[in-house]
Amino acid sequence: MKSKILKFQMEYKYITGKITKSIIAFSAMVLSLFSCTDENMQPYDVDQKYAEINIKGYSNPDLLQLKFNGEPIVINGETSYANNITTQLKFVLDNGEKNTLGIYNKNTGNAIRLFNINYDNINDYKNINFINLPQIFLQTSVTKPTVNLGRVGFEFIFPNLGEFSGTNLQNVKGVLKRESSGAVLATYEEIGKDVFTELKPTIIYFAGNVILELYKPNSTEPYSGTPLITIKMSTAYINNNRAKLIVLQEVMESGVLKVKGDVDIAPYL
Repeated sequence: MKSKILKFQMEYKYITGKITKSIIAFSAMVLSLFSCTDENMQPYDVDQKYAEINIKGYSNPDLLQLKFNGEPIVINGETSYANNITTQLKFVLDNGEKNTLGIYNKNTGNAIRLFNINYDNINDYKNINFINLPQIFLQTSVTKPTVNLGRVGFEFIFPNLGEFSGTNLQNVKGVLKRESSGAVLATYEEIGKDVFTELKPTIIYFAGNVILELYKPNSTEPYSGTPLITIKMSTAYINNNRAKLIVLQEVMESGVLKVKGDVDIAPYL
């Protein structure tokens, strides 16, 4: 009888030992799973990116429409807009996915500018700024500066630099002078393609013209060929538009390269 009891006790210890080991092993496995999940906190799909595009634009007088993959973007309840245009797009972008953001003329339906956005280049499109005016589309932003009464100032941008001259320069130097006396009023070290220069020189208004001479950066050589390229502009202003935001444009006239500065966007702002 004693041997049977001893045998039973041994079998009981063996069985309970196996159960205890199983419970410990299961607990360790669960802890291991939770531990790995916590240590390797990753997005469910590594081939996805969160995308955010900030859009700030201006259009006058044309009505514009923004479309994302062909679908009109609603801004303040409207699918077409003019003057100040501001919105933000948020979406998830899959690797290999292609998206198109378009700026269209609402009345004609023509595409003004298309942006092809994908997983690899989304960082290039975090901010899209533009100005749309008659015959002019600038992919930039600008704030109309304040100029004291009795003075006039100039800012410049040169978006098509190199289109007809063939230069690889990204910016040029500009020297602003009085036409009558040749006196230097201001020097713009970098007039580039993408952003307006700072406002200069807020000169005291005078009746007469100014000329802008264009040179290679840090040089007194003409930026393209010879002779020196100059642009004549008036200092006259209308109402409170004392700051002139001039868009320089390369053109070819009778086979001769010229630069025009007759587009002032300040009155539209």
